[in-house]
Amino acid sequence: MPIRHLSTRQIACLALALLAISQAAPALKIDDRHRITFSQARTQLTLAYIRQHYDSQATSIQIRPVMIVVHWTASNTLASALAVFQGDTLSGRADIQGGGKLNVGTHFLVDRDGTVYRLIDENLLARHVIGLNRSAIGIENVGSDDLTAAQLQADAQLVAYLKSKYDIQYLIGHLEYRRFVNSPLWQEQQPNYFTRKVDPGADFMARLRAGLAQQGIVLKAAP
Repeated sequence: MPIRHLSTRQIACLALALLAISQAAPALKIDDRHRITFSQARTQLTLAYIRQHYDSQATSIQIRPVMIVVHWTASNTLASALAVFQGDTLSGRADIQGGGKLNVGTHFLVDRDGTVYRLIDENLLARHVIGLNRSAIGIENVGSDDLTAAQLQADAQLVAYLKSKYDIQYLIGHLEYRRFVNSPLWQEQQPNYFTRKVDPGADFMARLRAGLAQQGIVLKAAP
């Protein structure tokens, strides 16, 4: 219908809709420049981790993602975060040395300005959350209790993207992972293998869930 045939109210609604579109967040872009190559050594370390923690007879390092776990890196820059994740073997981290030689990892790393980097393919295991790695995609945010509005927006876009791609049913912060100890998703075979986590903060998770709810995306936070 030509604009001249619209009522004043219809024109006002159209103007508001166009304004909303013009102010919408940029489309999600995923940068692969820092993607981690799974060498034979890393593949074997990953398989050894799976056999130690989940299934002693496992032959594959692939996962079936139904959960997203959000973290912070506790480091201040992209470069320092990448330095932690890019090696194949764990360095430092006395609290989890008993859990195997595989380095900690994440599928996605979100910089302070909201840039999203894919480090590990979503269908491969990354060591980022005790007990749930075989079903969880990890999102790390550069920083600590000072995560930015740009990171919040990027996380929401990334969660929406992953939900459209996989059968994602759960969204949790790392601080919430022990809720799943007695659920079918929990596969940890070392009964005393736990760490205390506070990331990415209850407030950040509340704001992330609220933003997703505005898009009609509601994911479970507990089994």
